[in-house]
Amino acid sequence: MDLIPLPQVAVPDGEGRRYAFGPAPALAAGPGAEGVARWLRRELGAATGWELPAPAGGARGDVRLDVDPGKLDGLGPEAYRIEVGADGAELTGATAAGLFRGAQTLRQLLGPDAYRRAPLPGRTGWSLPYAAIADSPRFAWRGLMLDVARHFMPKDAVLRYVDLLAAHKLNVLHLHLTDDQGWRIQIRRYPRLTEVGAWRERSRWGHRASPRWDETPHGGFYTQDDIREIVAYAAERHVRVVPEIDIPGHSQAAVAAYPELGNTDVVDTAALRVWDDWGISENVLAPTEDVLRFYEGVFEELLELFPAEVSPFVHIGGDECPKGQWRASEAAQRRIAELGVDGEDGLQSWFVRHFDTWLAARGRRLIGWDEILEGGLADGAAVSSWRGYAGGIAAAEAGHDVVMCPEQQVYLDHRQAPGRDEPMPIGYVRTLEDVYRFEPVPPKLSAEAAAHVLGAQANVWTEVMENQSRVDYQVFPRLAAFAETVWSRLPEPESRDYAAFEARMTAHYARLDALGVEYRPPGGPLPWQCRPGVPGRPLEGVPPIV
Repeated sequence: MDLIPLPQVAVPDGEGRRYAFGPAPALAAGPGAEGVARWLRRELGAATGWELPAPAGGARGDVRLDVDPGKLDGLGPEAYRIEVGADGAELTGATAAGLFRGAQTLRQLLGPDAYRRAPLPGRTGWSLPYAAIADSPRFAWRGLMLDVARHFMPKDAVLRYVDLLAAHKLNVLHLHLTDDQGWRIQIRRYPRLTEVGAWRERSRWGHRASPRWDETPHGGFYTQDDIREIVAYAAERHVRVVPEIDIPGHSQAAVAAYPELGNTDVVDTAALRVWDDWGISENVLAPTEDVLRFYEGVFEELLELFPAEVSPFVHIGGDECPKGQWRASEAAQRRIAELGVDGEDGLQSWFVRHFDTWLAARGRRLIGWDEILEGGLADGAAVSSWRGYAGGIAAAEAGHDVVMCPEQQVYLDHRQAPGRDEPMPIGYVRTLEDVYRFEPVPPKLSAEAAAHVLGAQANVWTEVMENQSRVDYQVFPRLAAFAETVWSRLPEPESRDYAAFEARMTAHYARLDALGVEYRPPGGPLPWQCRPGVPGRPLEGVPPIV
């Protein structure tokens, strides 16, 4: 049935029979299924022209939705079952989230045209194959990190990616909202964060070794109502939004807006601008109580925008914090002595531990990149393991929950093939097959530690992705492979049937086409997808990392 991700159980009718819909099918929704029914009426109605009314006069309906955990006992909250036969399609979910995952499968079964926004003229004859499908995800955290700080993605583009995640049964959107190159979320008590911090004068064109520049000013931000809309839109599709505010490094945009946040005794912070280059800025936050109070104010507003019931985790970054300014700062050295911490590394840990405690006191869970392990964490904190598996292994063995996102496997900004045609080729080759063979749970983990692996996410850093088309190219089709690795219960990586997955992708490319996704074609980039003459990194001939 060419389903992606691969269901746990899918039994087609051996005789090839199909249920044919009439011109005005009905949709019946039981208690708890109302939200999924609204979604189906909106999405399938747009593609087919159907109104999908409730059945009249006690009729059963062509499509029937039910939330009944008893029928899927022990299979988890996102489990679902679909049965298609002579009387139509019956979908059952353990919860509304599970039912919604089943609705996504139903849409795939209807064919690629079910993803269009208007009916195609003359398109009739909608049908479903007789089948029995029972399914549930392997992992609870199945995510994508979108870096909207380096290159801003307008609100509509973010909402579109929520839909694309949902279509692939992914359930976490991690938004990287702040960095040296831009601050992307409105904070009412600190208006200069967006008045100043959301805009840079120009951007380097290509990797930071490139001599070329795009002299067009770049920026943008989400208003608080934009964020509320994104969170609500995602919640309707059972996608959790995890916000990230970087501290204490990756903070030049914030310091440019409020110079007192920086190390004023070693740098003329009043002269700083939002950074126009890529890499890691030396301009980090000063280790003062005033800076803590400032960011507490930021997080207070953030927590109002991301309610705990839909976004229990808050990401604080915590990675890649250069220590040069702290070493040179008399104020920072006094702070080290006052706190009794272990040098400049101890100051970074002090920042992390403060907000670990602060967030926990407000019923939230801190999550950060694996550098946050270096100073010790509260029991509820979680770790995003990006520098390979090592950080995740250490965190899980210490009893912390882990999201696996190792750069070597699931950084989708890395190039998809060798050769000079890849647009602004960054990192190392990560093919569709490489991503399909990604395994979130490293074999070295004990069974007890493996239970702390919440799941995995693919990360998309946008330094060289200047618009939606470039993001699409880097993310797809590899996100489809990633979705299968975190949803389906696949064999060990070396035993996975990549040829079968590749065959199912033939139908999936047609779905992506209908959705308007500008993916990388299997045969390589199209002429307008290339960026000739723009240097990437590493250069040709540099050996890959292992």
